Amino acid sequence: MSGSLASLPRILCAAGARPNFMKVAPILARLRESRRLAGFLVHTGQHYDAAMSEAFFRDLGIPEPDEHLGVGSHSPPVQTGRIMERFAPILDAVRPACVLVVGDVNSTLACALAAAKVFVPVAHVEAGLRSGDRTMPEELNRILTDAASDLLFTTSPDADANLRREGIPPARIHRVGNVMIDSLRRFLTDAERSRILEEIGVEPGRYALVTLHRPSNVDRREDLDRIVSILEGTAARIPVVFPVHPRSRARLQEESLFDPLRQIPQLHLREPEGYLDFLKLVSKARIVLTDSGGIQEETTVLGVPCLTLRPNTERPITIDEGTNRLVGSDPRRVLEAVEAELERSPARTGRIPDLWDGRAADRIVRILEEIYAR
Repeated sequence: MSGSLASLPRILCAAGARPNFMKVAPILARLRESRRLAGFLVHTGQHYDAAMSEAFFRDLGIPEPDEHLGVGSHSPPVQTGRIMERFAPILDAVRPACVLVVGDVNSTLACALAAAKVFVPVAHVEAGLRSGDRTMPEELNRILTDAASDLLFTTSPDADANLRREGIPPARIHRVGNVMIDSLRRFLTDAERSRILEEIGVEPGRYALVTLHRPSNVDRREDLDRIVSILEGTAARIPVVFPVHPRSRARLQEESLFDPLRQIPQLHLREPEGYLDFLKLVSKARIVLTDSGGIQEETTVLGVPCLTLRPNTERPITIDEGTNRLVGSDPRRVLEAVEAELERSPARTGRIPDLWDGRAADRIVRILEEIYAR
């Protein structure tokens, strides 16, 4: 950090998982432009694949982290505790005006709690999202992070309502839009230049994209059997591109199901893709099947039909206004939904929610400047 920036109030941005990087990138870019605040980035190392982290940082234009905690993979309680333990000395050294956390992963909660314990203000980006399902680890992370936060930046009216219902004072709630969409809009033109479709051998609008990683879909053998049936049935109808999450790959291999997947015609198994390649895959897909929250939002903005293989979602606006449908994980129901979608016209349906306009980070930093740059 240069001498001129060192005298400015610091906003310590904490991130540690790939979805975090997409959300924090536009905020860091806007902080670099600010003359009233300085950004400071801590990478917790929750997602510890160095190659993937480097690819996301490169694609998103994120500078090298100021600190890397190198926590790595552990059970959620151990990982959360180790992040807190390693984050505490950073708070002492940096003395930030505010700690900013994004999303709902273990790093989000750990850094928010560590800051709150020593009375450093916390800002939570993507606050107020609720699925109503406390069996999801992310749901507990959301609730607890919001309870520890001083500023709550939301993406949608339902998030505002959730926070008010939980007793959060309205003055602390700021609807700013969706920083995930800031990144999408900024990099969509760059993604268009990706050659990933040619590399895989699929045509625009003529393939399905699948992403699956949640414990409810991949942790048990019976869940995996259902996923294999869905992949096989969908690939019988349309080519399928399946970038396999490390968690999903490990479970499939443990159950001796990964090699049989390789034999399914029209099923393209891939390593996790970089941000630009993956954005190209989402934007050009005929249909997306996922259990990811962020992809529900991206498909809504891109106008791509999305089938969410879950019984609930913390992003209901993607159903009410967007292109998303909840279909669960029963193979018969999912494949019926796939068939019905493929029979429809591929013309765009739904609308883009208010403030999902690519300027959420501008609004966030403007509020931070008003509060912390006095």
